[in-house]
Formats: sequence, C-alpha cells, structure tokens
Amino acid sequence: MIQSNTPEQESVALLRHDLRNPIGQIIGYTEMLIEDTRASSDPAGLLADLEKVRAAGKTLLTIVEERLTHDALRGDAVTTPVTIPTPDRRTETARPNVITESDQHGHILVVDDVEANRDILLRRLEKQGHQTVGAASGSEALSLLAASPFDLVLLDIMMPEMDGYETLRRIKVDPDLRHVAVVMITALDEVDSVVRCIEMGAADYLPKPFDPVLLRARIGSCLREKRARDRETGLFVELQDSYRHLKDLETMRDDLTHMIVHDLRTPLTSILAGMQTVEAVGDLNEIQQEMLGLSLDGGHTLLGMINDLLDIDKMEKGSLQLEYGTVSPDELVHSSVAQVALLARNKNITLTEHSDNRLPPFSADGDKLRRTLVNLIGNALKFTPSGGTVDVSVQPSGSGMGLLIFAVRDSGEGIPKEAFDRIFEKFGQVENRKAGRKMSTGLGLTFSKMAVEAHGGRIWVESEPGQGSVFFFTLPLTAPGAP
Repeated sequence: MIQSNTPEQESVALLRHDLRNPIGQIIGYTEMLIEDTRASSDPAGLLADLEKVRAAGKTLLTIVEERLTHDALRGDAVTTPVTIPTPDRRTETARPNVITESDQHGHILVVDDVEANRDILLRRLEKQGHQTVGAASGSEALSLLAASPFDLVLLDIMMPEMDGYETLRRIKVDPDLRHVAVVMITALDEVDSVVRCIEMGAADYLPKPFDPVLLRARIGSCLREKRARDRETGLFVELQDSYRHLKDLETMRDDLTHMIVHDLRTPLTSILAGMQTVEAVGDLNEIQQEMLGLSLDGGHTLLGMINDLLDIDKMEKGSLQLEYGTVSPDELVHSSVAQVALLARNKNITLTEHSDNRLPPFSADGDKLRRTLVNLIGNALKFTPSGGTVDVSVQPSGSGMGLLIFAVRDSGEGIPKEAFDRIFEKFGQVENRKAGRKMSTGLGLTFSKMAVEAHGGRIWVESEPGQGSVFFFTLPLTAPGAP
C-alpha cells in the first residue's frame, strides 16, 4: 500500500523536482555541444572543458539525489563525500551519436511547460531523424493531436492548469486518440506516479534528465509497437473489405444461379411431359423404349436436382414452409425404396428394407422426407459396385426420447473421416484417393441435411474407406412447428 507523504516530504520532493529541471538542462545542452564539437574542427581543449561541465552537472545531480532528501535534512541519513569524476573519453566516444538509416522515424509531439526542456528534447529527437512538434500545455497538445496525426507523445507530468495525468486521461478516453502511444516524462521521486500513468494507459516513461541512449531505445520500442499495430489494423481492414466483397460475389452468384435454375425448370418440365406423351402413344420397339426410359430417368434426375437447389435456396433464406401431415414410417421407407428399385436392378444391387408397421405415425412434411430418403438411397446405389447391397431401415430410438432412427447402409467404397462434415456442404465433393476418382455428392446431401434439421432432427454418417457407409438421421415423433 502506498502511503501519502507528509507536507515536509512533499516540500522536499518539489524542491528536488525544481532543481532537476535546470540541472537536466545544463547536462542536456552540454551533451549536444559535445556531440557537435566532436563532429567539428574545434580545438580539443573546448571538448575537454565541455566534458568537465557535464561531469560537474552530473555530480550536482548526484548531490541532489543523495543529500537533498527528507531523511538527510533531518540528519537521519549518513552522507559521504561526492567527488567530481574524470570524464572517460573511451566511454564517451563509444556512445552512439548518429542515427542509423535502419532506425524507425516517427512524428512525435513533445509536451512540456518549460521551454528549455522542450527545446532539448526537440533538438535531440530531430538529430535522431524524427519529425517533431512542441506544445507548452496539455490543452495545446490536445488541440494539436486533434488537428494532425502523431505516432508518439512525450508528455510531462508536472504542468500548470492541466497536468500530465489529466492530459493522458483525455487522450485515452478519446476514440480517435486512444491508439496514440504516450511516454510520460518526469523528474518526480514517487514510484506511484509512474505506476499511475502506466495504469492509465501510458506506454512507458522517461526520467529527467534524459539519457540519450535510453531516450533512443524507449522511443524506438514504442514506434516499433506502433508500426506493428498499424500493420495489424491495416490487415484487419483489408480482411473486412475482402470479406464484404466475397459476400457480395456470393450473393450475386446465388442470385444468378437461382434465376438460371428457376428458368430451366419450365422447359425441362415441358420436355418430360412430351416424352411421357410419346411413351403413352406406344408402337415403340424395344430399343426405342429403352432409350426413352433412359431419357425420362435422366430428365427426372435433373428435375430433382433443380428442385433440390431451389428448395435449398429457400431454406437458406428461411422462406421454405414445411407442409405438415400424418406420415407412416413404414410407408415412408417403402415408397422411397420403390422409387429407386429400378436403378438397383439395373446395377445388380440387392436393395432391402426393414421397417415395422407397428411404428406410430408422426407429423411431418412427407414429401420432403421422401426426397431425403430417395437422395440417401440414390447416393448409396451410385457408389456401391455391382453385386453389392443397400439396406434401408427405420426403428425407434432406444433412448426413450420419442425419436425415430432412419438408416441407409451400403457396401460401397466408404468415406474418409475428414470428409464427414464436408459432404453435407452445398456442392461438396470428396476425393477418394484410393479409388482414384472423385465422388460428387451434388446437392442431395445438402437438401437432406436441411430438411432433417427443419424437422428438428439430426443427420450424420459413419464410414470407413473400403468398409461401406451408413447414413443415419433422427426425427422426433412430435416435430417443432407441427400443428
């Protein structure tokens, strides 16, 4: 827990703050003069004198730090003599003075009510390659931030009228400014002042007087984080734009598909009606009847796909209404098997059914469920080799939840587990690598899934490659929405 200071301690802290400012200015200006002198042809004597001035400034700062304390003034602290250090030219020469091309530069706002402090920081930052603007108060800083974008703000804490705390608070509550990184600059003693600023959203802090190396490092770190956030924001915006564009294209594709498919149904229905009329006329030889039968089968298959696609579109838009009626489970299985019996005979596949006429009738859309079963049985027949088997069954659930379980079991190629979900997607395809062929599921499984779920049921598949497949779906005896 942080204890509040006594008036005497506050007075000492304020005095230390006031002394640090001019001492920091002496050190700051001297360091910049030393850097300029090293880069010029001035005599070495001037450089040596400047280094002595800087050393004296640092010694004076050390005296303030160590001796100008509340305990020291009361006589509780033990003081030791402070000696002026001799400048180590090897160390000073090794300090980096020139910004490298690889360093990141930014647009930085420096906020300090003391003009000399502001000037030192601005000149130091400009030598490092940054674009800078100065502000003498918190209110001026807020106005500049509102008028122009900045990458970073160096904000002094101790300022009249609006201090750094209030300025930081207003920056962080403004949606347009909260992303701007703020580094607090302070000569205060209390650690809690730094903690308070970090908790309010400050990115970092810098103590006065400024160390050029520390200044460069912390500003560079903040700018790198800012650049990374900007890249993430830009990528997110691009992703949103791409997603919106993709959705627009999908909508356009679906609308175009719906229009084309809807327009196809009318001429296809006319073709089927014409072929059925020819069939009824008679006087066709065996080959002609076979060809006509194949054409009718293909036409009905195509019409079924068109109807599936149109119904899927309606289900996706929530505009398809189920037409409920009383449905017999036994009759549903029997009539569905009858529709594809000819296909099974033509492929030499044994098609069997298992149901119980004692199962209770239930309320459902019989046409949608019959199309569901026909889709599943037709899909099983399609991928079952000649001589194979397909079995269709319905039985009550053993869970006692009032469910019926329908199953279509085949001895076909099987489906890999990673494709179980994909096969129910619209236009989904599963690549059977072992067989070297693609198994197109078309729209039948998509329609089946949506029809079953519209009745409050669930559909899934169990399969192993080479072991055949079983498609299951459950239906409640009392479907949601049934009258």
